[in-house]
Amino acid sequence: MNFNVKEDIIQLTEKWTGERLPDGRPKVSDEDLEEIRNLTLEEVWQPLFLKGYLNQFEEKLKRLHDDKRKLVGRAVTCSFMPARPDLEETVKKIGASEGRKGTCNQWVIDTLMEGDVVVADMYDKIYEGTFVGGNLSTAIKNRTKTGGAVVWGGIRDLEQIEGIPDLQIYYRGVDPTPIRNFVMTSFNSMTKIGGAVCLPGDVVYGYGGGVIFIPSHMVKEVIEFAKKMHVKDIFGFEMIRQGVYTTADIDIDIWPTEMMERLIRFIETDERGEKYRSLDWSKELEDAKREEQC
Repeated sequence: MNFNVKEDIIQLTEKWTGERLPDGRPKVSDEDLEEIRNLTLEEVWQPLFLKGYLNQFEEKLKRLHDDKRKLVGRAVTCSFMPARPDLEETVKKIGASEGRKGTCNQWVIDTLMEGDVVVADMYDKIYEGTFVGGNLSTAIKNRTKTGGAVVWGGIRDLEQIEGIPDLQIYYRGVDPTPIRNFVMTSFNSMTKIGGAVCLPGDVVYGYGGGVIFIPSHMVKEVIEFAKKMHVKDIFGFEMIRQGVYTTADIDIDIWPTEMMERLIRFIETDERGEKYRSLDWSKELEDAKREEQC
């Protein structure tokens, strides 16, 4: 048993075909992270749901700042369970053999890179389950720059943490006790936050009262889906305004060929469609023809 094993991470995320980080996690580009940051929670959720990714969202969390800031970054995952003396001794030996110092939560935070988000399953432990306090939250901000944490457990030093600029943390509760009586069981492996599943390198999207974990290989598809939704909304509003289509015409899953062709002409000729001209609509046209043949 070892922690943060590159070969294991690559095997877990085999659907990712792009560049990888030194630890083996998928390296979703900074540009794609920024694209995701500009999407709404619903735009992120819908394409995942349609593809059968039904366990990616968890809303039973508190957040450090109740404002409009979003938490977006690449997941660094870890899981914990209640302490047991023999298991704790084994884990400490493994950590020492890997050159790790301090407690297990420090092991994770000490590996963070710019753009990372810690995703920690503390098995909903709040009393003596405070994954971060003032010092470790400062370290997270210093290492990740734009990141933060999602903790299925507790945090402490709330007033100190609230004063750290541009940091966002999702968590279950606050307690003044330091973390103790726990043991780490995995580091950069599969984990869960409540009912949501997260793999290392997933893109974390937190906004409002919930967090979504976007599989790395689905990020491009999510972005394209959202762009198509945007331009279809622009087109739909305009067609309704002109009296060309009704809301009933627009609000259907598969648009007919005639409507799709009108949409494509709108994108090609209207300045509002300029930034959407690189989108490929071949699948939608095929779906329309198939629907019309039924």
